[in-house]
Amino acid sequence: MGARSNSIVRAPTAFNNVKLVAVFVLLLLLSYKGVSISSSDVDALLMFKKSLRNVVSLSSWDPSINPKPPCSGNIPNWVGLFCLNDRVWGIRLESMGLTGNIDLESLSSMSALRTLSLMNNTFVGPLPNIKMLPNLRALYLSYNHFSGLIPDNAFVDLHRLRKLYLSNNEFSGKIPSSLSTLPILVVLRLDSNKFKGEIPNFEHKNSLKIVNFSNNELEGPIPPILTTFDPSSFSGNMLLCGPPLTNVCPSGKENSILSKIIVMNILLIVITIAFIISIMVSILIICRLRSQRKQLADENPSTSSQLHMQASNKYVKPPAIYVKTKSLADHYDPNSPKPDQPSHGNSKKGEQGKLIFLSQDGIVFDLQDLLRSSAEILGSASFGSSYKAVILDGQAVVVKRYKKMNNVPREEFHEHMRRIGNLNHPNVLPLLAFYYRREEKLLISSFVHNGCLASHLHGNHSSQKPGLDWTTRLKIVKGVSRGLSYLYSALPSVIVPHGHLKSSNVLLDESFEPLITDYALSPLINLDHAQQIIMPYKSPEYAQLGRITKKTDVWSFGILILEILTGKFPENYITPKYNSDSDLASWVNMMITEKRTSDIFDIDMGGVGDSKSELLKLLKIGLSCCEENVERRLDIKEALVQIEDLKEGEIIDRIGLGEYSSSLNTNERDAYRAV
Repeated sequence: MGARSNSIVRAPTAFNNVKLVAVFVLLLLLSYKGVSISSSDVDALLMFKKSLRNVVSLSSWDPSINPKPPCSGNIPNWVGLFCLNDRVWGIRLESMGLTGNIDLESLSSMSALRTLSLMNNTFVGPLPNIKMLPNLRALYLSYNHFSGLIPDNAFVDLHRLRKLYLSNNEFSGKIPSSLSTLPILVVLRLDSNKFKGEIPNFEHKNSLKIVNFSNNELEGPIPPILTTFDPSSFSGNMLLCGPPLTNVCPSGKENSILSKIIVMNILLIVITIAFIISIMVSILIICRLRSQRKQLADENPSTSSQLHMQASNKYVKPPAIYVKTKSLADHYDPNSPKPDQPSHGNSKKGEQGKLIFLSQDGIVFDLQDLLRSSAEILGSASFGSSYKAVILDGQAVVVKRYKKMNNVPREEFHEHMRRIGNLNHPNVLPLLAFYYRREEKLLISSFVHNGCLASHLHGNHSSQKPGLDWTTRLKIVKGVSRGLSYLYSALPSVIVPHGHLKSSNVLLDESFEPLITDYALSPLINLDHAQQIIMPYKSPEYAQLGRITKKTDVWSFGILILEILTGKFPENYITPKYNSDSDLASWVNMMITEKRTSDIFDIDMGGVGDSKSELLKLLKIGLSCCEENVERRLDIKEALVQIEDLKEGEIIDRIGLGEYSSSLNTNERDAYRAV
């Protein structure tokens, strides 16, 4: 009886021990869960990197260089990642010049991955096998060179996909029907490809907010479920028909084929007639001009000679910078509708005929006031035209007109403008208002009466209007560095926060405090146009690697510093791409190597007094910002710290720069050459 009693007591004790062991094992497994998850992400990312080429910008993905895990909590340790609870939920490798065969299968083990962006690289070939990532919510592949047919079932399993960007590639064939079955798709961008055939009928219209099928080779009627979208979403497809477009769809297949033939024949006839008429008009104009010139010469030979002299002289002396006109409306192209004229089609509220002000603190006026105001042309270039407009109350504003921004949807443009409108810094010129129309955009800011830095550096100087002295130039450099550093911190997602920094985009107020303008517009400009005109695409890294980086704006800033110190107009502003033979930094380095320092500095700067060493330091900073090797180039924070340390000094006497140059010792020259 006693033995039986003992066995009854021991049984629960043994059972409790088993439970304790089980709990201990479970806790041990859970403690290693984070390590195993992190390890799987590392393996997947490294395997994905192996499938890419030109991966210089992914040096932080090398464990031998960067031993940290990809994520620490919500903070990424590797470039281009987004993290949440130690897991990678997003990959963003944009504008890095990447190539290769994208291996999405290597990423299939990353169950937390929700967004993938490889925009603005140089990938070629067919669409990657995106079915390997069934949990993906956003896919960005625009601005590459993907081509070929997309399988009809490519999107069958992507039920969580909300955003798909495939624009500006070379995809061909039919739009895959599996796209039309995605239940929660919100954004679809297929514009600027070579898709053919009809647009599939989408089953879940209520989820779609943005679509764009423009600039393809699509045909047939637009599905009824898509007729509420803007007509611009379907433009550039000659054979598309039905609402919201104005051309009516023909009935029957035979009529469709016949209509194609008729349209092509009509176009051919119209082009031929227009060509013949233009030739005849040109001949008549030439004959009439010759007869008038001959008649004028017969009546008064001296007058004819005088007119000839005037015609020749107009090329000798350039016209004035400001040209007075009656009103801003006169500058609009007569072949395009003016902003105050409504266009046909469904336009959303706020898109037509309305200025949108980003701040209610300043002056407020409407579009009619702006169009009726007297206007002066400030400049006209491939980047856009600028006008000075005087509103009814005498307030002067600058209106900049852009035409090469028509690849950005209205909602994205408005959102970016609101981000710019929230910027606030004493060295950044605020944007007052904007106007949106698909064909062109207007950006409005205050007029700064003292002009731009370029006019003060390269204009005619006299005793009444001397050149900028050393103290003023250092003040300008410090202000620009502060403004540029602010843009870097305020716009972290923009690769080049300014995007077009040069002396004509730095304005000076009455006290010569600099104001940066034309900033943060690079994401809005059509890529093919941006690559031809704006500064980042003239940088050494774009010439060598085909990509721009976070330090590209620093290179532009370095060129600006050298321009301020030398007074030379940089050929970098006008060359189509980077060329070391016409690079201002290369010229400065050559002059230093040849011990011709006295020829570097702008003679209009006058004396530097006791600031010789500060002048030397600033030149070295400028050259360090222009370093061709991006890894060795200063970042904006380093440049700002070094510039803020510079002292203005006192100009005790007017020591000439030649005397300053001759006083440089060998060590100082060696410091230059080291840069």
